Amino acid sequence: MRILSESQIRASIVNAGRADVERMPLPGLHEVVWDDREYLGWLDPSLASRGYLVFWRGETPVGLVLRSAEVRAQVGSAICSLCHTQQPAGQVTLFSAAKAGQEGLAGNSVGTYICADLGCSHLIRMAPPESVSGRTTSELVADRAARLSARLNAFATRVLERAA
Repeated sequence: MRILSESQIRASIVNAGRADVERMPLPGLHEVVWDDREYLGWLDPSLASRGYLVFWRGETPVGLVLRSAEVRAQVGSAICSLCHTQQPAGQVTLFSAAKAGQEGLAGNSVGTYICADLGCSHLIRMAPPESVSGRTTSELVADRAARLSARLNAFATRVLERAA
């Protein structure tokens, strides 16, 4: 992922008002290892049910404000719809994003199941040994990263879609 500045991150948010974007807490950008992620994702330290995702969509950064479901399943397992990693159910949660523009102002949103800590970029880098998969670790990670990016882009498309 290419580096993002604070101003780029704030300008990228497509589904929140200006006042909300100005109050949005940012992670420590100086600590981010940009080459090891497909998106920048973080949770709001003051409101545990709010998260943020910012990624490059072509040459433009796109940012989404997310809300997590109040209740998480605690029994069984679940699969994140972005990284497709199976985890204990409590580690995957339903996140919703208000739609962009007038539809979002009218209360319309879309949702998907995502790793509760928004750490998909880290999970896809935990590849099985090369002797098990028959592919190099870098090939496996590149493939997983491409699929994660495609699914994230599809989710953002749903947020940006206007009603017909």
